[in-house]
Amino acid sequence: MRLSLCVLLVTLALCCYEGNAKVCPAVISEFRSFFFDPINLYKTHLQMFAPPKEAVEAIVNVKQCVGHRSLEGRERLYNFLKNMASKCNNN
Repeated sequence: MRLSLCVLLVTLALCCYEGNAKVCPAVISEFRSFFFDPINLYKTHLQMFAPPKEAVEAIVNVKQCVGHRSLEGRERLYNFLKNMASKCNNN
């Protein structure tokens, strides 16, 4: 449950920042990859952001925790984040 709250807070920060309330498609793509892709594919996907090695290791650790959730649970969480981003983009 704590992980879901963290993801929600990050999404709200991204979506509702006054300077730019638009969520870019890369963020949505990253969310999809985070919830559904295998770790090796996800690491490849992350390289487009050129993150530091420590950041990749940290997010992979979080992804492993999320991977223990059921597919249905991950789908619900992803759909929630996608809907939140859609609402931010429509404002």
